[in-house]
Amino acid sequence: MLLWLADFLSQYISAFQVFKYLTFRGILGVLTSLSICLIFGPYMIKRLNYHQIGQTIRTDGPESHLSKSGTPTMGGALILVAIIISTLFWGDLSNKYVWVVLFVTIVFGGVGWVDDYRKVIEKNSAGLPARWKYLWQSIAGLGTAIFLYSQAASPVETQLFFPFLKDFAWDLGLFYIVLTYFVIVGSSNAVNLTDGLDGLAIMPSVMVGGALGIIAYITGNAEFSRYLLVPYIAGTGELLIFCCALVGSGLGFLWFNTYPAQVFMGDVGALALGAALGAVAVMTRHEIVFFIMGGVFVMETVSVILQVASFKLTGRRIFRMAPIHHHFELKGWPEPRVIVRFWIITVMLVLFGLATLKLR
Repeated sequence: MLLWLADFLSQYISAFQVFKYLTFRGILGVLTSLSICLIFGPYMIKRLNYHQIGQTIRTDGPESHLSKSGTPTMGGALILVAIIISTLFWGDLSNKYVWVVLFVTIVFGGVGWVDDYRKVIEKNSAGLPARWKYLWQSIAGLGTAIFLYSQAASPVETQLFFPFLKDFAWDLGLFYIVLTYFVIVGSSNAVNLTDGLDGLAIMPSVMVGGALGIIAYITGNAEFSRYLLVPYIAGTGELLIFCCALVGSGLGFLWFNTYPAQVFMGDVGALALGAALGAVAVMTRHEIVFFIMGGVFVMETVSVILQVASFKLTGRRIFRMAPIHHHFELKGWPEPRVIVRFWIITVMLVLFGLATLKLR
Protein backbone atom coordinates (compact mmCIF):
# COMPACT_ATOMS: atom_id res chain seq x y z
CA MET A 1 0.00 0.00 0.00
CA LEU A 2 2.64 2.51 1.10
CA LEU A 3 4.94 1.13 -1.62
CA TRP A 4 2.59 2.56 -4.25
CA LEU A 5 2.59 5.94 -2.50
CA ALA A 6 6.38 5.93 -2.22
CA ASP A 7 6.68 4.98 -5.89
CA PHE A 8 4.50 7.96 -6.83
CA LEU A 9 6.36 10.39 -4.57
CA SER A 10 9.76 9.19 -5.83
CA GLN A 11 9.02 11.02 -9.10
CA TYR A 12 9.29 14.27 -7.17
CA ILE A 13 11.52 13.40 -4.20
CA SER A 14 14.36 10.99 -4.95
CA ALA A 15 14.69 9.99 -1.28
CA PHE A 16 11.55 7.88 -1.65
CA GLN A 17 13.49 5.54 -3.97
CA VAL A 18 14.76 3.78 -0.86
CA PHE A 19 11.34 2.15 -0.42
CA LYS A 20 11.99 0.06 -3.52
CA TYR A 21 14.59 -1.95 -1.61
CA LEU A 22 13.23 -5.15 -0.09
CA THR A 23 15.66 -5.06 2.81
CA PHE A 24 14.59 -1.54 3.84
CA ARG A 25 10.89 -2.44 3.68
CA GLY A 26 11.64 -5.63 5.58
CA ILE A 27 13.16 -3.63 8.44
CA LEU A 28 10.12 -1.36 8.44
CA GLY A 29 7.92 -4.46 8.47
CA VAL A 30 9.62 -5.75 11.63
CA LEU A 31 9.37 -2.38 13.37
CA THR A 32 5.74 -1.83 12.37
CA SER A 33 4.44 -5.19 13.57
CA LEU A 34 6.61 -5.06 16.71
CA SER A 35 5.27 -1.61 17.57
CA ILE A 36 1.65 -2.68 17.04
CA CYS A 37 2.07 -5.58 19.46
CA LEU A 38 3.91 -3.56 22.10
CA ILE A 39 1.45 -0.66 21.95
CA PHE A 40 -1.80 -2.62 21.84
CA GLY A 41 -0.68 -5.67 23.84
CA PRO A 42 -1.49 -4.22 27.30
CA TYR A 43 -4.91 -3.04 26.13
CA MET A 44 -5.64 -6.47 24.62
CA ILE A 45 -4.67 -8.26 27.84
CA LYS A 46 -6.82 -5.86 29.86
CA ARG A 47 -9.86 -6.49 27.65
CA LEU A 48 -9.35 -10.26 27.69
CA ASN A 49 -9.17 -10.18 31.49
CA TYR A 50 -12.27 -7.96 31.68
CA HIS A 51 -14.28 -10.40 29.58
CA GLN A 52 -12.79 -13.36 31.48
CA ILE A 53 -11.41 -14.96 28.33
CA GLY A 54 -9.03 -17.25 30.16
CA GLN A 55 -7.31 -20.55 29.50
CA THR A 56 -8.70 -23.77 30.96
CA ILE A 57 -5.90 -26.04 32.18
CA ARG A 58 -6.02 -29.84 31.89
CA THR A 59 -6.04 -31.53 35.30
CA ASP A 60 -4.06 -34.52 33.98
CA GLY A 61 -1.06 -32.36 33.08
CA PRO A 62 1.87 -31.11 35.19
CA GLU A 63 0.66 -29.64 38.50
CA SER A 64 2.71 -26.50 37.90
CA HIS A 65 0.29 -25.58 35.10
CA LEU A 66 -2.76 -25.38 37.37
CA SER A 67 -1.74 -21.87 38.45
CA LYS A 68 -2.07 -20.75 34.82
CA SER A 69 -5.82 -21.32 34.82
CA GLY A 70 -7.60 -18.13 33.82
CA THR A 71 -4.62 -16.61 32.02
CA PRO A 72 -5.98 -14.67 29.01
CA THR A 73 -5.87 -16.55 25.74
CA MET A 74 -6.67 -15.86 22.06
CA GLY A 75 -3.81 -13.34 22.10
CA GLY A 76 -2.69 -14.74 18.76
CA ALA A 77 -5.32 -12.49 17.17
CA LEU A 78 -3.01 -9.55 17.90
CA ILE A 79 -0.14 -11.33 16.15
CA LEU A 80 -2.25 -11.83 13.04
CA VAL A 81 -3.50 -8.23 13.00
CA ALA A 82 0.07 -6.95 13.31
CA ILE A 83 1.30 -9.25 10.53
CA ILE A 84 -1.53 -8.34 8.17
CA ILE A 85 -1.28 -4.59 8.72
CA SER A 86 2.49 -4.57 8.38
CA THR A 87 2.41 -6.70 5.22
CA LEU A 88 -0.29 -4.54 3.63
CA PHE A 89 1.71 -1.42 4.48
CA TRP A 90 5.09 -2.48 3.15
CA GLY A 91 4.46 -5.37 0.76
CA ASP A 92 3.90 -5.23 -2.99
CA LEU A 93 0.16 -5.84 -3.23
CA SER A 94 0.41 -6.77 -6.89
CA ASN A 95 2.43 -9.85 -5.90
CA LYS A 96 0.45 -13.12 -5.89
CA TYR A 97 2.67 -14.76 -3.28
CA VAL A 98 1.87 -12.02 -0.77
CA TRP A 99 -1.86 -12.63 -1.17
CA VAL A 100 -1.47 -16.41 -0.97
CA VAL A 101 0.35 -16.29 2.35
CA LEU A 102 -2.10 -13.71 3.72
CA PHE A 103 -5.00 -15.94 2.65
CA VAL A 104 -3.48 -18.96 4.39
CA THR A 105 -2.81 -16.93 7.55
CA ILE A 106 -6.32 -15.51 7.73
CA VAL A 107 -8.19 -18.74 6.98
CA PHE A 108 -6.21 -20.93 9.39
CA GLY A 109 -6.39 -18.15 11.97
CA GLY A 110 -10.17 -18.16 11.48
CA VAL A 111 -10.35 -21.89 12.12
CA GLY A 112 -8.31 -21.43 15.29
CA TRP A 113 -10.47 -18.51 16.39
CA VAL A 114 -13.65 -20.57 16.13
CA ASP A 115 -12.00 -23.36 18.14
CA ASP A 116 -10.86 -20.92 20.84
CA TYR A 117 -14.23 -19.16 20.90
CA ARG A 118 -16.11 -22.39 21.50
CA LYS A 119 -13.70 -23.42 24.26
CA VAL A 120 -13.35 -20.10 26.07
CA ILE A 121 -16.52 -18.13 25.38
CA GLU A 122 -19.09 -20.90 24.98
CA LYS A 123 -17.33 -23.07 27.62
CA ASN A 124 -17.40 -26.06 25.29
CA SER A 125 -14.34 -28.08 26.34
CA ALA A 126 -14.30 -29.93 23.00
CA GLY A 127 -14.00 -26.70 21.04
CA LEU A 128 -14.41 -27.11 17.31
CA PRO A 129 -14.80 -30.87 16.66
CA ALA A 130 -11.61 -32.36 15.23
CA ARG A 131 -13.35 -33.50 12.05
CA TRP A 132 -14.60 -29.99 11.31
CA LYS A 133 -11.28 -28.40 12.18
CA TYR A 134 -9.45 -30.79 9.88
CA LEU A 135 -12.07 -30.34 7.15
CA TRP A 136 -11.63 -26.58 7.00
CA GLN A 137 -7.86 -26.89 7.23
CA SER A 138 -7.97 -29.39 4.38
CA ILE A 139 -10.16 -27.17 2.20
CA ALA A 140 -7.83 -24.21 2.71
CA GLY A 141 -4.66 -26.28 2.25
CA LEU A 142 -5.93 -28.07 -0.82
CA GLY A 143 -7.27 -24.85 -2.35
CA THR A 144 -3.91 -23.16 -1.85
CA ALA A 145 -2.07 -26.12 -3.36
CA ILE A 146 -4.29 -26.22 -6.45
CA PHE A 147 -3.98 -22.46 -6.95
CA LEU A 148 -0.18 -22.52 -6.73
CA TYR A 149 0.00 -25.48 -9.10
CA SER A 150 -2.26 -23.80 -11.65
CA GLN A 151 -0.31 -20.54 -11.44
CA ALA A 152 3.15 -22.08 -11.81
CA ALA A 153 4.99 -20.13 -14.50
CA SER A 154 8.13 -22.29 -14.69
CA PRO A 155 9.06 -25.96 -14.06
CA VAL A 156 11.09 -25.13 -10.92
CA GLU A 157 7.93 -24.00 -9.15
CA THR A 158 6.65 -27.59 -9.00
CA GLN A 159 9.93 -29.41 -8.44
CA LEU A 160 11.31 -30.76 -5.18
CA PHE A 161 14.89 -29.79 -4.37
CA PHE A 162 17.17 -31.60 -1.96
CA PRO A 163 19.82 -29.97 0.25
CA PHE A 164 23.42 -30.93 -0.59
CA LEU A 165 22.44 -31.98 -4.14
CA LYS A 166 22.97 -29.12 -6.57
CA ASP A 167 21.99 -30.86 -9.81
CA PHE A 168 19.04 -32.90 -8.65
CA ALA A 169 15.39 -31.81 -8.84
CA TRP A 170 12.39 -34.10 -8.71
CA ASP A 171 9.53 -33.19 -11.04
CA LEU A 172 6.50 -33.63 -8.80
CA GLY A 173 3.71 -33.16 -11.31
CA LEU A 174 0.32 -33.49 -9.61
CA PHE A 175 2.05 -34.85 -6.50
CA TYR A 176 3.00 -31.20 -5.90
CA ILE A 177 -0.58 -30.62 -4.76
CA VAL A 178 -0.36 -33.49 -2.27
CA LEU A 179 2.99 -32.33 -0.88
CA THR A 180 1.85 -28.71 -0.56
CA TYR A 181 -1.31 -29.78 1.22
CA PHE A 182 0.56 -31.88 3.78
CA VAL A 183 3.24 -29.24 4.39
CA ILE A 184 0.73 -26.47 5.09
CA VAL A 185 -1.77 -28.50 7.13
CA GLY A 186 0.95 -30.52 8.87
CA SER A 187 3.00 -27.51 9.93
CA SER A 188 -0.15 -25.76 11.16
CA ASN A 189 -0.95 -28.60 13.54
CA ALA A 190 2.70 -29.10 14.49
CA VAL A 191 3.05 -25.52 15.77
CA ASN A 192 -0.27 -25.91 17.57
CA LEU A 193 1.01 -29.01 19.39
CA THR A 194 4.18 -27.15 20.37
CA ASP A 195 2.22 -24.29 21.91
CA GLY A 196 2.03 -25.75 25.40
CA LEU A 197 4.54 -23.71 27.43
CA ASP A 198 5.15 -19.98 27.80
CA GLY A 199 6.98 -18.78 24.69
CA LEU A 200 7.78 -22.31 23.52
CA ALA A 201 6.04 -22.02 20.15
CA ILE A 202 6.43 -18.33 19.34
CA MET A 203 10.21 -18.07 19.51
CA PRO A 204 10.91 -21.05 17.20
CA SER A 205 8.27 -19.59 14.86
CA VAL A 206 10.16 -16.30 14.87
CA MET A 207 13.50 -17.97 14.19
CA VAL A 208 12.19 -20.23 11.43
CA GLY A 209 10.19 -17.35 9.96
CA GLY A 210 13.27 -15.13 9.88
CA ALA A 211 15.30 -17.85 8.17
CA LEU A 212 12.55 -18.41 5.61
CA GLY A 213 12.59 -14.68 4.96
CA ILE A 214 16.28 -14.90 4.07
CA ILE A 215 15.55 -17.88 1.81
CA ALA A 216 12.69 -16.00 0.14
CA TYR A 217 14.97 -13.03 -0.53
CA ILE A 218 17.61 -15.30 -2.11
CA THR A 219 15.07 -17.33 -4.12
CA GLY A 220 13.55 -14.16 -5.54
CA ASN A 221 16.91 -12.67 -6.52
CA ALA A 222 18.33 -13.94 -9.83
CA GLU A 223 21.98 -13.24 -8.92
CA PHE A 224 21.93 -14.65 -5.40
CA SER A 225 19.98 -17.75 -6.42
CA ARG A 226 22.38 -18.42 -9.29
CA TYR A 227 25.41 -18.03 -7.02
CA LEU A 228 23.99 -20.30 -4.30
CA LEU A 229 22.52 -22.80 -6.79
CA VAL A 230 18.99 -22.52 -5.44
CA PRO A 231 15.89 -22.30 -7.66
CA TYR A 232 15.07 -18.80 -8.87
CA ILE A 233 11.36 -18.00 -8.58
CA ALA A 234 10.46 -14.49 -9.62
CA GLY A 235 8.36 -12.63 -7.08
CA THR A 236 9.07 -14.76 -4.03
CA GLY A 237 11.38 -12.06 -2.67
CA GLU A 238 8.30 -10.15 -1.50
CA LEU A 239 7.67 -12.92 1.01
CA LEU A 240 10.54 -11.36 2.95
CA ILE A 241 8.12 -8.58 3.98
CA PHE A 242 5.63 -11.08 5.39
CA CYS A 243 8.37 -13.00 7.21
CA CYS A 244 9.73 -9.79 8.71
CA ALA A 245 6.23 -8.85 9.86
CA LEU A 246 5.97 -12.30 11.46
CA VAL A 247 9.30 -11.81 13.23
CA GLY A 248 8.30 -8.38 14.56
CA SER A 249 4.87 -9.46 15.76
CA GLY A 250 6.30 -12.64 17.29
CA LEU A 251 8.87 -10.72 19.28
CA GLY A 252 6.24 -8.20 20.33
CA PHE A 253 3.96 -11.00 21.52
CA LEU A 254 6.84 -12.71 23.33
CA TRP A 255 7.15 -9.55 25.45
CA PHE A 256 3.89 -10.61 27.10
CA ASN A 257 4.05 -14.36 26.50
CA THR A 258 7.45 -15.01 28.10
CA TYR A 259 7.48 -16.98 31.36
CA PRO A 260 5.35 -16.42 33.38
CA ALA A 261 2.97 -15.62 30.53
CA GLN A 262 0.50 -12.75 30.76
CA VAL A 263 -1.33 -14.06 27.71
CA PHE A 264 -1.45 -17.18 25.51
CA MET A 265 -1.75 -17.11 21.74
CA GLY A 266 -4.36 -19.88 21.51
CA ASP A 267 -5.22 -21.83 18.39
CA VAL A 268 -5.97 -18.61 16.50
CA GLY A 269 -2.25 -17.81 16.56
CA ALA A 270 -0.67 -21.26 16.50
CA LEU A 271 -2.66 -22.70 13.59
CA ALA A 272 -2.14 -19.56 11.51
CA LEU A 273 1.60 -19.22 12.14
CA GLY A 274 2.26 -22.87 11.36
CA ALA A 275 0.30 -22.76 8.13
CA ALA A 276 1.97 -19.51 7.07
CA LEU A 277 5.45 -20.94 7.63
CA GLY A 278 4.53 -24.02 5.61
CA ALA A 279 3.16 -21.87 2.79
CA VAL A 280 6.34 -19.80 2.58
CA ALA A 281 8.46 -22.97 2.54
CA VAL A 282 6.38 -24.37 -0.32
CA MET A 283 6.44 -21.19 -2.40
CA THR A 284 10.21 -20.89 -2.07
CA ARG A 285 10.66 -24.65 -2.78
CA HIS A 286 12.47 -25.32 0.49
CA GLU A 287 10.18 -27.84 2.16
CA ILE A 288 13.02 -30.14 3.25
CA VAL A 289 15.05 -27.27 4.70
CA PHE A 290 11.91 -26.13 6.52
CA PHE A 291 11.54 -29.67 7.90
CA ILE A 292 15.09 -29.39 9.27
CA MET A 293 14.74 -25.89 10.72
CA GLY A 294 11.39 -26.72 12.30
CA GLY A 295 12.81 -29.80 13.98
CA VAL A 296 11.26 -28.87 17.33
CA PHE A 297 7.81 -28.81 15.72
CA VAL A 298 8.54 -32.15 14.08
CA MET A 299 9.76 -33.65 17.36
CA GLU A 300 6.61 -32.53 19.18
CA THR A 301 4.36 -33.99 16.49
CA VAL A 302 6.22 -37.29 16.25
CA SER A 303 6.08 -37.68 20.04
CA VAL A 304 2.27 -37.45 19.93
CA ILE A 305 2.03 -39.93 17.03
CA LEU A 306 4.31 -42.43 18.76
CA GLN A 307 2.50 -42.04 22.08
CA VAL A 308 -0.93 -42.66 20.57
CA ALA A 309 0.27 -45.54 18.39
CA SER A 310 2.09 -47.23 21.26
CA PHE A 311 -0.86 -46.94 23.62
CA LYS A 312 -3.34 -48.28 21.07
CA LEU A 313 -1.10 -51.18 20.00
CA THR A 314 0.48 -52.21 23.29
CA GLY A 315 -1.43 -50.36 26.01
CA ARG A 316 1.83 -48.73 27.11
CA ARG A 317 3.05 -45.15 26.85
CA ILE A 318 6.51 -44.26 25.52
CA PHE A 319 6.58 -40.85 27.22
CA ARG A 320 5.24 -39.80 30.57
CA MET A 321 3.04 -37.35 28.65
CA ALA A 322 2.86 -36.06 25.10
CA PRO A 323 3.70 -33.70 23.48
CA ILE A 324 7.27 -34.28 24.54
CA HIS A 325 7.77 -30.96 26.35
CA HIS A 326 5.37 -32.25 29.04
CA HIS A 327 7.47 -35.42 29.32
CA PHE A 328 10.50 -33.37 30.36
CA GLU A 329 8.40 -31.35 32.80
CA LEU A 330 7.18 -34.53 34.48
CA LYS A 331 10.81 -35.68 34.68
CA GLY A 332 11.47 -32.65 36.88
CA TRP A 333 12.73 -30.02 34.45
CA PRO A 334 11.50 -26.53 35.38
CA GLU A 335 9.38 -24.96 32.66
CA PRO A 336 11.93 -22.22 31.76
CA ARG A 337 14.62 -24.88 31.31
CA VAL A 338 12.47 -26.82 28.83
CA ILE A 339 11.63 -23.64 26.93
CA VAL A 340 15.17 -22.28 26.63
CA ARG A 341 16.67 -25.66 25.70
CA PHE A 342 14.09 -26.08 22.93
CA TRP A 343 14.97 -22.57 21.75
CA ILE A 344 18.67 -23.50 21.67
CA ILE A 345 17.86 -26.62 19.63
CA THR A 346 15.92 -24.43 17.19
CA VAL A 347 18.86 -22.01 16.84
CA MET A 348 21.15 -24.90 15.90
CA LEU A 349 18.66 -26.38 13.45
CA VAL A 350 17.98 -23.02 11.79
CA LEU A 351 21.70 -22.38 11.35
CA PHE A 352 22.13 -25.86 9.90
CA GLY A 353 19.21 -25.25 7.55
CA LEU A 354 20.72 -21.98 6.34
CA ALA A 355 24.10 -23.68 5.91
CA THR A 356 22.54 -26.03 3.36
CA LEU A 357 22.16 -23.04 1.03
CA LYS A 358 25.91 -23.06 0.56
CA LEU A 359 26.59 -26.80 0.88
CA ARG A 360 25.42 -27.87 -2.57
